[in-house]
Amino acid sequence: MHTALLQSSGRPGDVAHNLRVLDDAARAAAANGAGLLAAPEMFLTGYAIGDDVPNLAEPADGDSADAIAEIATRHGLALAYGYPERDGETVYNSVQLISADGSRLANYRKTHLFGCFERDHFTPGDRPVVQAELAGLRVGLMICYDVEFPENVRAHALAGTDLLLVPTAQMHPFQFVAESLVPVRAFENQMYVAYVNRTGPEGEFEFVGLSTLAGPDGVARARAGRGEELVSADVDPAFLAASREHNPYLRDRRPGLYTSLV
Repeated sequence: MHTALLQSSGRPGDVAHNLRVLDDAARAAAANGAGLLAAPEMFLTGYAIGDDVPNLAEPADGDSADAIAEIATRHGLALAYGYPERDGETVYNSVQLISADGSRLANYRKTHLFGCFERDHFTPGDRPVVQAELAGLRVGLMICYDVEFPENVRAHALAGTDLLLVPTAQMHPFQFVAESLVPVRAFENQMYVAYVNRTGPEGEFEFVGLSTLAGPDGVARARAGRGEELVSADVDPAFLAASREHNPYLRDRRPGLYTSLV
């Protein structure tokens, strides 16, 4: 499945503008043969929106979800996007995956909140593994800081995730996560990892870009620079199966030795 990553911060606070950016990117990605387009963490509203978080938060089946479903069906590709999710009085930092026919396939709530801003405005999710079937692949969802916990990604590996989508808001000076940690996560867990970042200054933050799609061999199939960019690469089930056959990490585990981890 050809997979595209939209590295963009859109326009913080302007949902309508960000939907237009996503529409343009979906058009370009589809023209390049992509079956899936992933956008960054909090792409719908912007990340550094402060006390506007509760005002801009929407339910998973809200108006913006409907608008994104229409974009997906019009361009014929699946879309994953980050947004602030409202569920009653509770707000989560979430990512939703919508299929090319407009159906909502999966919704994940960030389980590991980073820094005071997130802890002040969001409630952490409590489901570590959320997956959906897409084009013959088992696609898992995660957000930014979540991928930095090896237990999180290993749980996905044990649940059979083939492609892990990680919308992120990775900021300076932690660019080593995109450069080094993400390819290692892909290798040690024998999966593809798509890490799609925001870019440039936003409020008090400086996002570093460097979005990457890493394969199970630890090699980046696509990597963006520091600016606005749309990159893409193939997620190859045959290569993944061969890699899993030859790499013994998951087979050679000894779970009985790891009880102290929990």
